[in-house]
Amino acid sequence: MIKLSNVGVAGLAVMGENLVLNMESKGFSVSVFNRTGAKVGNFLEGRAKDKNISGFYSVENFTGSLERPRKVMMMLKAGEVVDDFIEQLLPHLEEGDIVIDGGNSNYHDTQRRVAYLEEKGLLFIGTGVSGGEEGALKGPSIMPGGSFAAWKDLESILVPISAKMDDGTFCCSWMGNGGAGHFVKMVHNGIEYGDMQLICESYHIMKDVLQMTADEMHHVFARWNEGELSSYLIEITRDILAYKDEDENPLIDTILDAAGQKGTGKWTVIAALDSGIPLSLISESVFARCLSAQKEERVSASLSLTGPDIVFKGNREEFLTELEKALYLAKVISYAQGFNLMQEASAEYNWDLNYGEIARIWRGGCIIRSVFLDKITEAYRVNPKLNNLLLATYFNDRIDQAQRSLRNILATAVRHGIPAPCHSSALNYYDGFRTARLPANLLQAQRDYFGAHTYERIDRPRGKFFHTNWTGEGGDTTSSAYTR
Repeated sequence: MIKLSNVGVAGLAVMGENLVLNMESKGFSVSVFNRTGAKVGNFLEGRAKDKNISGFYSVENFTGSLERPRKVMMMLKAGEVVDDFIEQLLPHLEEGDIVIDGGNSNYHDTQRRVAYLEEKGLLFIGTGVSGGEEGALKGPSIMPGGSFAAWKDLESILVPISAKMDDGTFCCSWMGNGGAGHFVKMVHNGIEYGDMQLICESYHIMKDVLQMTADEMHHVFARWNEGELSSYLIEITRDILAYKDEDENPLIDTILDAAGQKGTGKWTVIAALDSGIPLSLISESVFARCLSAQKEERVSASLSLTGPDIVFKGNREEFLTELEKALYLAKVISYAQGFNLMQEASAEYNWDLNYGEIARIWRGGCIIRSVFLDKITEAYRVNPKLNNLLLATYFNDRIDQAQRSLRNILATAVRHGIPAPCHSSALNYYDGFRTARLPANLLQAQRDYFGAHTYERIDRPRGKFFHTNWTGEGGDTTSSAYTR
């Protein structure tokens, strides 16, 4: 009798291949399939040789090799490819079988696929998997959501293959129904965009304001990685700045300054706009990548557009201390905005997201892992209904000194003509959030003037709307639309 595999993985690109090896190393038998059959053969003869991994060249044989309920994990490019493969699977699945999407799918697609497969008696899981190549192999952060009935069968597989912390806990936890898992992963990626851009802005300021060499910056990031900023992204920035090319010159200085992106940052911004959440820092990080991609236009503009030409005359070490504090506060604000977006989505879709648990499973395996997340985990444990991370006692106590540093850093960047859109956005959000009365009263008056959109009054109850005939020529008819 042929022994059936515990789980199947379809898609043998870098993430799929490493995840298979991770599963096998934890004692699971794995069946693999890839649309291009040559990849299956190469994998079996290469990294999978002599391991408890079986390869198949047809969907029918692939699914037939799995124990019931069948568990098929797709590691495929988001979009139509996923839908097409689901259709190929359907004739070979039975009631109660489980399909898992481990790619970076849009959460709207996951919502749709959960409903579609449940109608057919099948279960669908959309799970975020973060950690890149190394994480997939050694233990990523895993964020599953979808058909909860599938969790009892998947927990015993997904938890052990996730990153394990020093306290013995694993970086995998159930997120919620529908598209909750992929939504959380999307926000994770948005925060990742923000973290990376903030680090890049700090690098830019060191390089062009302080005129620091790559080696000097390497030592600064090495020092930062020993303190409150300790994180995977700070760590790899430290290593990147020390890396030399074949001529023993810093490799970083030869890399083209045009950034790519795969779309999850943009999706995060769109979700924030749809929900009315001010995700300004992450939005700026996406636009910064877009501006970087306009390399030829920027080079041309640099020949005719001028900026300030001044030399930094302050104390370098004092400035670097302030830059560290500024980066820390901007990072807090970025996470505050990201968690605020998850709170709004959780209420809209009835996901009941556990924010402390999300921060906990982000502490290891994933790209944004950091000691900083321990503090966020604790903040939500103390107050699960915390409205904004800036109001948490731990962060609130550090904000006053850090905000002075952020103001000083931005003032210096502006004087020297160095763009710092995410640091600037962080401060603007902070100042807006702490301001009891913003100038939106004038904005509402303007809207009412030209469009009869109405306004509320501070001397009347909330929810009661007024319209003024500003010109004396308008009537009493008002617009029916009043949205925030």
